Amino acid sequence: RGAECPWVCKAIMAAPPPSAPGEPAPPPPPLQYSLLLQHLVGDKRQPRVWDPSTLGGIPCPPKSEEQKMVERVMESCPFKAALACVGGFVLGGAFGIFTAGIDTNVGFDPKDPYRTPTAKEVLKDMGQRGISYAKNFAIVGAMFSCTECVVESYRGKSDWKNSVISGCITGGAIGFRAGLKAGVIGCGGFAAFSAAVDYYLR
Repeated sequence: RGAECPWVCKAIMAAPPPSAPGEPAPPPPPLQYSLLLQHLVGDKRQPRVWDPSTLGGIPCPPKSEEQKMVERVMESCPFKAALACVGGFVLGGAFGIFTAGIDTNVGFDPKDPYRTPTAKEVLKDMGQRGISYAKNFAIVGAMFSCTECVVESYRGKSDWKNSVISGCITGGAIGFRAGLKAGVIGCGGFAAFSAAVDYYLR
């Protein structure tokens, strides 16, 4: 309590000495608790350093340079785009194989519609559809993730607007291959879908 002694002593010493008998009483001293409040809750209050070890928590060791480098790589836009590309490829392949499995026209030969397709032909068509879906999902996932990361880095915020903007850019870029009208429809549709997904997740 040595650090607290100076201002506490000042608060005590600021009081005037008692008056002698027969002399007029001195004016009342100013309220000294205001001096205490300045050091407790006022502008002279010293902030306390938060130490988790004082609360019984597990102390967190400082991060090494390798850990910081790994975090920077994982938070970079190329890594997020690559991760979304791999995830989209796997998800698209699974979705393509599932839709091919419930499609009755898989392995259908238009030259001989009454012939029953073999298991090899069915598996071949399922694989081709799975690869096609996987490629499309991978491209869309990489474009959306990379665009969202760039937009978020540019705006410096993480909110629903990033998903809407990146969805519009991705949908417009995919739709513009079929014309301006398709690009506008793709932009609006993908933006609305991204906003709905972001609202549901948040």
